Amino acid sequence: MFADAYEKAAQFTYPLIVLTRRFDGRVQSSLGAFVVLNSDGWIATAAHLLDTEVLYQKHSVEVAAYMQEIAAIESDERLRPKEKAKRKHRLRSDPEWLINHCFICGRGDISVTAARTIPEGDLAVARLEGFDPTTVKAYPVIKKPSGLRCGTSLCRLGFPFDTVEATFDEEANCFRLPAGERTFTRFPIEGIYTRDVLVESPGGSGYRAKFLETSSPGLRGQSGGPIFDTKGTVWGIQSRTFHFPLGFSPKVKKDGREVEENQFLNVGWGVHPEVLVAFLEDNKVEFQLSDY
Repeated sequence: MFADAYEKAAQFTYPLIVLTRRFDGRVQSSLGAFVVLNSDGWIATAAHLLDTEVLYQKHSVEVAAYMQEIAAIESDERLRPKEKAKRKHRLRSDPEWLINHCFICGRGDISVTAARTIPEGDLAVARLEGFDPTTVKAYPVIKKPSGLRCGTSLCRLGFPFDTVEATFDEEANCFRLPAGERTFTRFPIEGIYTRDVLVESPGGSGYRAKFLETSSPGLRGQSGGPIFDTKGTVWGIQSRTFHFPLGFSPKVKKDGREVEENQFLNVGWGVHPEVLVAFLEDNKVEFQLSDY
């Protein structure tokens, strides 16, 4: 049913790698997806994938203030070494501070610029710096927001079963990925369009936090990827998985003990086409709109 649609969507769906390094030296990586919208290199993805950029900017100010205090203590010639150590020990640092940050968009020589987001609606559009339009053979058609029929078969695409093991080269001050060509496997998962979901949000973007719900969950690594129909038309951008408690807890035995297993229905939420189309139009990002 989705074979032809998958072939279309695969041409404009790419991996987004997020790399961070904490103040305590930990290097962390996560993987999501993005949709290339047009030949100018504009993309759509989930806003939460870009959260680390905002956090990095905030932490940079805090780290700079902390390091300035350290430098002031070190340069104070009136203090003995033992007193310097005591004063530095009393300073408050946070092991969770982000001190290095990087996005890798499909290839290492492409960066994200001009990001614009609706945080409460989990939508981001951005432009790829260094984008080569000849690398994308087809661009998406976005579903017209009217005429959405519950029960329509949909599919989402992303990279849920890949991992990225990164290290940080302190001498070169950059992240390092394992040597060799990186390949990521696109994985589709189908479901039906069940309903629209409006989420109350204190955000001040002026856009409604409106989501399209599907009967199957999104998988980790599919955030930011497309939700599309059997024609390959994009209905939304995968945002999150929501868990509905079913209200019954069957008992099972584990290690000789009887325990209750809470049951949930896991559904997927994606950015609604109504929000996606309005945001692209308002930001003058060119895209193709479906005729149905």
